[in-house]
Amino acid sequence: MARPPVRELDTRASEFEAEFAVLENRRRTERAELEESVAAIVTDVRRQGDAAVLTAIERFDGYRLEASELVLSREEIDAGVAALDAEDAAALDLAAERVRTFHSYRVTESWSEREGGDRLGQLVRPLRRVAMYAPGGNAPLASTVLMLGIPASVAGVPDLVLSSPGRSLAPAMLAAARLAGVGRLYRMGGAQAVAALAYGTETVERVDKIVGPGNAYVQEAKRQVFGEVAIDSEAGPSEVFIVAEPDSSPVLLAADLLAQAEHDAISGSVLATPSEALAAATLAELSSQLSDLPTAEIARKALEWGGAVIVTRDLEEALELANRYAPEHLQLFARDPDRWLDRVENAGAIFLGPYSPVSLGDYVAGPSHVLPTAGTARFFSVLGVEDFQKRTSLIEFSERGFQRLAPAAARLARLEGLFAHSRALEARKPEGVDPGE
Repeated sequence: MARPPVRELDTRASEFEAEFAVLENRRRTERAELEESVAAIVTDVRRQGDAAVLTAIERFDGYRLEASELVLSREEIDAGVAALDAEDAAALDLAAERVRTFHSYRVTESWSEREGGDRLGQLVRPLRRVAMYAPGGNAPLASTVLMLGIPASVAGVPDLVLSSPGRSLAPAMLAAARLAGVGRLYRMGGAQAVAALAYGTETVERVDKIVGPGNAYVQEAKRQVFGEVAIDSEAGPSEVFIVAEPDSSPVLLAADLLAQAEHDAISGSVLATPSEALAAATLAELSSQLSDLPTAEIARKALEWGGAVIVTRDLEEALELANRYAPEHLQLFARDPDRWLDRVENAGAIFLGPYSPVSLGDYVAGPSHVLPTAGTARFFSVLGVEDFQKRTSLIEFSERGFQRLAPAAARLARLEGLFAHSRALEARKPEGVDPGE
């Protein structure tokens, strides 16, 4: 049986650091041509509105729409939802219920504290209008619609829209949109959709934030419109890093590695274990399971691109490598995973034990599966309710409280050479008292 096209590494080998660096520095930074192409699309949409969107759809998607067709009608949505298989609908209902329950546990609310006559606090308000982007194609990401839309709904966003390419959206996507509380659906994708949502057109209303995965053009467009609107963290190819004790099941390890590899030809699937025997058994299982996997072609390319089986000195070293990799998904195959939890610094989501596979988290566990990728778990977090809220400081001082703090504020203002600041304080002084003294 042919060996799988995956890196076989050992931390004791002299070449290990150079080989692991390829995995660690997996972000693609060469995108000058992409930037130029996307900038042209974004500029056209900003200047020409619907006309530019429709032209881009015809150019990139191969069909022509009228402006009136950009928004799906209620009748189209109803018909699509009705066409969904009953068991598929029940699975979506279960997923939606669990996602909503999880995100309802902790919702940040406005707060204020008084001390005497003074008050400090924060007003927490939902964003007014949020757009979700969901890729189209043969595998509609209905689960992603739930994972994006339900946290926004729980946050209280009053106007939630979905944009996805295609003449018609899959019934599962339409059902998920309805469960998530989406009020309007646009049949448009690519950089033109991002630009339309950011700047608004005759048909598309401008939004405050754009979230969701997409191809390189979509992600580049999100980068270019950032500042005009808010965006979530950059969504890259899916990835998993598995840390496994020697007595772990190679069958389960191989299955979980392939579950990520089938996402995309540039997905990442990495196993680190102190056991040479387990590493060898997992490699054999990868070959066996690839032999009858319907998505084997994509999975093989992904294993060649970002796959690795690493033999480490011990489990501590395996976790150190995981922190350096900063994976979207980290799986801990250990008898007592809590023992190792404090050693994890960088991960989008952590899956503890053999019965907590990423595949469960992708659909029905509850937390959103919209996670930081490509090492950005070092500084980005999983998407949640707070991503759809904004916080505003609340400040109120009595005259007495003002007089207590104003002298220090005035002194600091003068220290920085901002004399109008100091005068604004002095204008409130009681007769005969200088706040700057």
